[in-house]
Amino acid sequence: MAKTSNKKMTFEQALGELEKIVEQVEEGKIGLEDSIDQYAQGMQLIKHCRDILEQAEKRIEVINKQAQAAPPPDQAEEG
Repeated sequence: MAKTSNKKMTFEQALGELEKIVEQVEEGKIGLEDSIDQYAQGMQLIKHCRDILEQAEKRIEVINKQAQAAPPPDQAEEG
C-alpha cells in the first residue's frame, strides 16, 4: 500500500485504500502482524473518511441555511 499521508487523500482515495486492506485481510493474503498493522492503518483511514464527511455535512448545512435565508427568486425580482 502506498504510504500517502491520510490528510492529503481524498475521500475516494482513502476509501479505495480501505477496501484494499479489507480484501487483503479477508482473503488471508497477509500474516497476523501485517494484519494488525493493516487494521491500524484502516482505523486511521476510517477516521479520515469520517472527518471529511463531517466537513461536507457542515458545508451542506451552511448552504441550506443560506438558501433558506435568501428570498425566493420571484419575490426578489418584485422588490
